[in-house]
Amino acid sequence: MNALKNEKSPYLLQHAENPVDWHPWGEEAFKKARDENKPILLSIGYSTCHWCHVMEDESFSNPEIAKVMNENLVSIKVDREERPDIDKIYMTAVQMMTGQGGWPLNVFLTPDLKPFYGGTYFPPENRWGRVGWAELVGKVGQTWRDPQESIKIRTSADDITSQIGSFMAGRAQEGELKAALLREGFKALQADYDSVLGGFGGAPKFPMPVNHNFLLSYGTPEALEMVQATLRAMARGGIYDQLGGGFSRYSTDEKWHVPHFEKMLYDNSQLASVYLDAYVAGGDEFLAKTARETLDYCLRDMTSPEGAFYSAEDADSPVPGGDHKSEGAFYLWTKKEILGLLGSENGEIFSYVYGVQDHGNAESDPQGEFADKNILFLARSVEQAAAEFKTSDERVSAALESGRAMLLRTRSQRPRPHLDDKILTGWNGLMISALARGWQVLADPKYLDAARKAARFLSAELFDAKTGRLYRR
Repeated sequence: MNALKNEKSPYLLQHAENPVDWHPWGEEAFKKARDENKPILLSIGYSTCHWCHVMEDESFSNPEIAKVMNENLVSIKVDREERPDIDKIYMTAVQMMTGQGGWPLNVFLTPDLKPFYGGTYFPPENRWGRVGWAELVGKVGQTWRDPQESIKIRTSADDITSQIGSFMAGRAQEGELKAALLREGFKALQADYDSVLGGFGGAPKFPMPVNHNFLLSYGTPEALEMVQATLRAMARGGIYDQLGGGFSRYSTDEKWHVPHFEKMLYDNSQLASVYLDAYVAGGDEFLAKTARETLDYCLRDMTSPEGAFYSAEDADSPVPGGDHKSEGAFYLWTKKEILGLLGSENGEIFSYVYGVQDHGNAESDPQGEFADKNILFLARSVEQAAAEFKTSDERVSAALESGRAMLLRTRSQRPRPHLDDKILTGWNGLMISALARGWQVLADPKYLDAARKAARFLSAELFDAKTGRLYRR
């Protein structure tokens, strides 16, 4: 048991039984580092982060690796959602040092909290061209104990800290927002746009609702087409929960097919709003349907008894009938399961439309978790299925509707992913806004009722304005 046992964060509590001598962020840990003249490991993540779980299982739960960490470091755990201020500073540092960021975020600091090295996920041993965690920690400790090398580290940390300070002190350029600047922004997105598969750039692909907001505001036919094509592609893909609604955080491939399955409140609230705005701009009922299903998912699975909204659902969940967790286990299906639940005729129609294959349909499976499993996505249209099975569109639609309902009922009996039940003020604000927009566009009073209930709860609570974390009166 380490010093995290009395914390409230779901993420920190997940690490309370690690053999690593973890500390929460605070003066006690800083003083220990100064007194023992050890560098600090600052490890930042969140409770529904898949690669955070992987690194915990591989390294932080390993007694031998923990021993190396305890001998060489003072280790601190931070929940990025409790302390976004800390996350912002050290994420900026790692992005400056490596050109990329993400979670888990692992940053090595001097005892006076200045960063000198960092990265995201590290494997336990040398793998995939990455240094192993145990080896890295040992080298950091050995280098720090060398007086001459320690001076170099501190000098480098001072320089990095100065750069961070300059960057974060920067001010937005003052002046008129001219049309030429907007055109430059549009051209930059247009150059990065995937005109075949939708979205921007290559794999991994993130939904990027702020890009869509800009393009919708820009308002040209080309901009609107980029938004609508991307939103349709996302809603047809595996990144979208075809049974229960809601989007996973991102797609590991460029086709929107294989997601990391965690669902975040801030993603789904922003995406619901974007789908509603795109529907208003173009009148595509498919976009309105996706927005409605996304809002309904949040009301069904992400709402507290008081009416506020939880933060996230995990990517990993217990394997039905097994004794371990696996990414996407809650969402995956074998074709045999589907045929058994829906019957041969309806099961084949359902499988044809949703891309289900006998031996699974995941084109990439780096962790070996999707063997013989299927990630549902809209591979074919109702019209294509009607032609393939020589039946009517109405017959196919009925088979798909009853199939989705049956699979959703069956899935609800599976062990659910871990729920991060933190209530964050800012993220709830995004959801309240999405619900209000849903009421405006879809004219469904339940969305206005839910927005009002959440707003009343938030206004009745005390919250820390620095972190956005709610505290009961």
